[in-house]
Parts: sequence; structure tokens; C-alpha cells
Amino acid sequence: MASEMPEILVVEDDPAVRNLVATALDVHGYRPREAATATAALRDLTSRPDLSLVILDLGLPDRDGVDVIRALRGWSRTPVIVLSARQEDADKVAALDAGADDYLVKPFSVDELLARVRVALRRLAYEAPADPQPSAYRNGGLAIDFDAGVVTRDGAEVHLTPIEYKLLTLLARNTGKVLTHNYILKEVWGQVVASDLPSLRVFMATLRKKIEPDPANPVYLQTHVGVGYRMMSVEPPAQP
Repeated sequence: MASEMPEILVVEDDPAVRNLVATALDVHGYRPREAATATAALRDLTSRPDLSLVILDLGLPDRDGVDVIRALRGWSRTPVIVLSARQEDADKVAALDAGADDYLVKPFSVDELLARVRVALRRLAYEAPADPQPSAYRNGGLAIDFDAGVVTRDGAEVHLTPIEYKLLTLLARNTGKVLTHNYILKEVWGQVVASDLPSLRVFMATLRKKIEPDPANPVYLQTHVGVGYRMMSVEPPAQP
């Protein structure tokens, strides 16, 4: 079966330009999503961590595009191609320093934009090879035997409910990445329902009590308020 085509978010407040880019992407087999403001873009990005690429205008009505890049880089490595009328070197440097992957000046060639999209997606594929899933996980004193479904902390077995185990393994397999509430709900519960968010918070609290040395000061499970959770990388315990 053919692989699913990449989903690309086009963030542009000019409807004509946004429609042009989205149409070009659609014609060439990509799945475009659209946002006209920084607020809408960040909302979409936090709810869709599987987006493949962002094409971003800098002159947005509610927030500068460079701020959007900085915010995105707080939790995601999704490639960003800036598409802007700003031609000054200082603007290009600011965007690239904030974490943009490429910069294209308006007016632009659609063919060149598509070429840069292909380059960014190829680079992403090279950086994230499809390695087989490991059978075991160790992070500090926390260990998971995925084959046996056993979790231990400092050598002692930790008894988890099925939901707690699913949450832990999902976060463990994405150590260092912020997983949004919606992404976790979809992966663990199989759907995204707003009423399930309080349940997620309860399960995360009980999971912390079981795996954290001090649940009030967690070292493994970090909360990103309003966004989601991240499994932190912890130094291995010192050898005696």
C-alpha cells in the first residue's frame, strides 16, 4: 500500500497567496491545511504533532512569524519554510536563527517552492530513519521490558494499570518530545474527546506516584501547561 502523503500547514493571511500555495500542494499530491493567523497555526500545530512541514508567512496579523517559529521549536522539530515579502538579510537571519529550515522571498516561483518542499521532506526522512522498535527501554532508574510488559524502577517491579502502561510506553518511545493532549488521547484512548482530558490528568498523576522518586518534584514526566507531557531523559544512576 502506498504511503500516506505528507500533510503540510500553510500559514498565510493573504487568501490569494494561501489558496495558490494550497492548490499547488494539493495538485502535487500533498495534503494542505490552512491557517490565516499565528493563533490558528499554533493551535493546529499543537493538536497535530504528525504534521510533516510548515510553510509560514512572517507578516501575520496577530503575531510575528518569527515568534511562531520560536514557539514551535519549544516542542517540535517540524521543518519550517518561511515564505515572506521581507527581503532584508536581518529578517532572514532572524527567522533562520529562530529555527526556520529555509527562506523563500515573495514573489516566488511555485516550482521553486515545491522543490524546496521536496528537499525539506527528504532531509526529514534522512534524519528520522525507520529503525525497528527496541524490546527494552532504560532511562535513569526506570526500565521497561516491552516484550514482557514489565516496568521496574530501581530494580523493583512497578504495577501499572493497562492505561498507565500505555501512557508510559507512548511517552518512553518519544523521550524528549512534547506529546500534546490530543495526540495522547488519540493514541491511548483511540479518539479525541474533550471530556477525556480530566481522565488523562488523573492517570498522569497516578503514574507519577508510581514511577517518580518524588511525585511532587517529577524528574521523568514533565508537564507543559496547556500543551501536553514529555518524558525527560534522566542520567543513569551512579555506579557504587
